[in-house]
Order: sequence, then structure tokens, then C-alpha cells
Amino acid sequence: MPHRTPVTLNFVEHGTGTPVLALHGWTPDHRLMLGCLEPVFAGRTGYRRLYPDLPGMGESPCPPEIASSDDVLAAVQDFVDDVLGDAPFLLVGESYGGYLARAIARSRPDQVRGLALVCPTGTAVENADRTVPQRQVLRPDPDLLASTDARTAAEFADISVVQTPETLRRFREEILTGLDVADTTAMARIRQRWTLSEDPEDGAPFTRPTLILTGRQDHVTGYLDQFVLLPHYPRATFAVLDVAGHNLQIEQPGLFDALVGEWLDRVAADG
Repeated sequence: MPHRTPVTLNFVEHGTGTPVLALHGWTPDHRLMLGCLEPVFAGRTGYRRLYPDLPGMGESPCPPEIASSDDVLAAVQDFVDDVLGDAPFLLVGESYGGYLARAIARSRPDQVRGLALVCPTGTAVENADRTVPQRQVLRPDPDLLASTDARTAAEFADISVVQTPETLRRFREEILTGLDVADTTAMARIRQRWTLSEDPEDGAPFTRPTLILTGRQDHVTGYLDQFVLLPHYPRATFAVLDVAGHNLQIEQPGLFDALVGEWLDRVAADG
């Protein structure tokens, strides 16, 4: 099948069985999704987990031809064609990856058997247009920040609602590692045309089992712009987790594991 895009995405793969494609958010890389999903699959066999790096992030290249979210989406669509073909698969997207995931579900309604969205970009793509709560840290730890190198502490403090040694460890290993290697020039180019030309919800409702997880204290994407999506996803569980910001997967890992696991059960029951 001819490529629409000149990009081959770097990816990591674990397990065999039903494919699960996991798309990370803007700036980090595949380690964000790998870090939160692998514990869910530790007790579940029969799933082939695919963790690509989006163009310009992680180890995936981003040549000048990739200049918009449409181009990023096309690169992911090529990845699906190359790696999965027409096989049915499950789709998980975090933040910006959740925006792309909804577009893929729209274009492949028969192939995507379930959709899970973690702190997804909602109906408002541009940050300035979003409805978000005030920045709030519910469990601060000034001593922890003081004992951490300045850059890591600043990045962590900017996003964290729960400041503990464990959330810092996971932020450092799963998120900061990706921030460190992102191609900022390429991302600035894409950022100029960040909104997809086709609205992911412009079409028939997505009628397969869906999960939408949001953080009550998420000051990046919020939770109100996602609630508006519910009519389009009639099989969606919608959860707003307290004591959770934009990294709810590391701030509420128990609820994250339980809700993602229950979503997998719903998808399996649908056959």
C-alpha cells in the first residue's frame, strides 16, 4: 500500500493477541503509554500492545512534509495499515493522542472495537479556548521539589496535583524522558495547523465500548470539554477523578487500572 507520508514510526511492541494501539500526547513519547498500560496487562493474556512514537516525538522522524495534525494523523493511519492491516484492534489515546484516536475511530468504525481516552483534548483544541479549572496542587511536597534538580522540579510542579516520590519517579521515567528528546522545531511547525480539518465527531456516533477518563484538577485539558462528547459515544463510561490532574494515570493508578480493566472486559464481552 503506498505511503501518504514519508515517515516510518518508531514503536515498541509487547505480547500477542488482540492488538491494542496506544497513542501518547503532545511532546512525550511512547513511554508515557507503556508506563501506565503495561501494569493493566500484567494479569491479562491475549493482547498485543503497540506503542508508537508520534512524528517528531521519541525516535520518530518528522520531515518538513509533516506540517499539521492532519499529517500526523496520516502517519498514524499508515502505521495501522502497515502493522495491523484490516485486523480489528483496540485504541487508547492520551491528551493529543486522544484527539487523534477519535479521528481514527471515526475513519475505521468497524475496525476499532473499543476506544479509551485518557485526559483527552476535548471539543476545544487550542489551549486558549478550553474550559479548565484553576491550577491546584492538592498534595504538595516542597521538600521533594527542593531535593530535585531545578528543571525536573519545575516541569513536575507545573503539571502535578499529587507530589510524592512515586509520582515524581514515574513523571521522570515515563514523561520527562520524552520531553527531553522531542523535536521542538518540528512540533512548532505542526502546532501552526493543530486542528484537524475533519472534526472527529463529525459523523455517525461511535457505538463500541468507550472509556473517557478526566481529572477534576486537570488544568491542561479539563473535564467539561470532554463531557460534551458523550452523545457521540453512547457506550462511554465517563469518569472525572478527584485528586487527579493531566497525569491522572500516575496520580490515581488504582482507579486507572480498574477502569481500563473494566473497559477491556466490556470490549471482550461485545466480541
